[in-house]
Amino acid sequence: MDRLSNTVRPYAWGSTTAIPELLGTAPTGEPQAEMWMGAHPGAPSRLTRPAASGSAGPATGSAGHASGSAGPATGEQTLTDVIDADPERELGSATVRTFGPRLPFLLKLLAAGAPLSLQVHPDLEQAQQGYADEERRGVPLDAPHRTYKDANHKPELICALTPFDGLCGFRRPAEAADLIAALGVDSLKPYVDLLRAGPEDRALREVLTAILTADPDEMTHTVAEAAEAAERLGGAHAPYAQIAHHYPGDPGVIAAMLLNHVQLQPGEAMFLGAGVPHAYLDGLGVEIMANSDNVLRCGLTPKHIDVPELLRIVRFEATEPAVLRPEAAPTGEELYETPVDEFRLSRYVLPPGGAPVDLTAATPQILLCTAGAPRAGQIALAPGESVFVPADETVEVAGTGTLFRATVVV
Repeated sequence: MDRLSNTVRPYAWGSTTAIPELLGTAPTGEPQAEMWMGAHPGAPSRLTRPAASGSAGPATGSAGHASGSAGPATGEQTLTDVIDADPERELGSATVRTFGPRLPFLLKLLAAGAPLSLQVHPDLEQAQQGYADEERRGVPLDAPHRTYKDANHKPELICALTPFDGLCGFRRPAEAADLIAALGVDSLKPYVDLLRAGPEDRALREVLTAILTADPDEMTHTVAEAAEAAERLGGAHAPYAQIAHHYPGDPGVIAAMLLNHVQLQPGEAMFLGAGVPHAYLDGLGVEIMANSDNVLRCGLTPKHIDVPELLRIVRFEATEPAVLRPEAAPTGEELYETPVDEFRLSRYVLPPGGAPVDLTAATPQILLCTAGAPRAGQIALAPGESVFVPADETVEVAGTGTLFRATVVV
């Protein structure tokens, strides 16, 4: 197995302190939003392997370099290059057969110090259609108005490491109407009337459409009035005053009031399927997703919003947000059950003096330490450190601490 060296992405919404505190490093003063672990081409993890292509390296020490007697020269490679050199060895034949010669998931540490964009993800068929259409029309992959960066869907799961605030799925229209009406903003009254007119799916569609297509100057004034009222009222309105503080005048502030406000405690998780509008507001968590970058934005962003395509993708149905708690097995594994196969996330809380746990599997794995000082094989891990375990590689974990295990279902 291999110790991973991972990239931290400095998105503007990132916390300046959460990831440094976990890693035990000094803050730089700059936002540190996401640490990526995996083989996504945008920021693949790096590891040190013998130079011979596809060969397995000897046990690694604390810096990830080979130790012991002289052998093949070693060098740093990306996990993407390692997998490309021998997909079946690294991923296992069943994973390659099911998902192709690529790691199907991306694991992250996510630290939100400000709200992320209000967004939604397509299902697999929608992603394939959208990607093919933009390719056919010759829209460059790096164009600001490009929506589909790949042909894959992007279900995701966030598991809280600290108290974590987010928005997930539509409220009941009547509840959203009450929340908005309490602001006492005259220009919002038409939205309140639409939300109370029903049926629910049509009401939600009409109001979101109206918000996103409103006159920008008028909406800026409306958001300012709504933010002032939310600040004054506090309570259930407080999150929206905070959102408006970060995104003054953004129509996404009003759109956010249509969604459920969810507060996760450490160890709790939230699954986000296709078509479900959502946003993360504040907190540190472990996030896992299918290896895709397809995001359609609804607001809280200066980036492009494709309203017609967004309205095609969004599922206009009110839901109660489901807070996931892990299911414990006799082996000590605590599994976060989801309806997708591209990823499988579980947690091990290793007690002092506990017996080693065998995690050998026929699928590729990334093990991430979030607390304590556990060991994966001979590799000692500190919080924020991770290892990649190829398919069928023998691995036992021991020591004391918390490990998250990311793999696939085949």
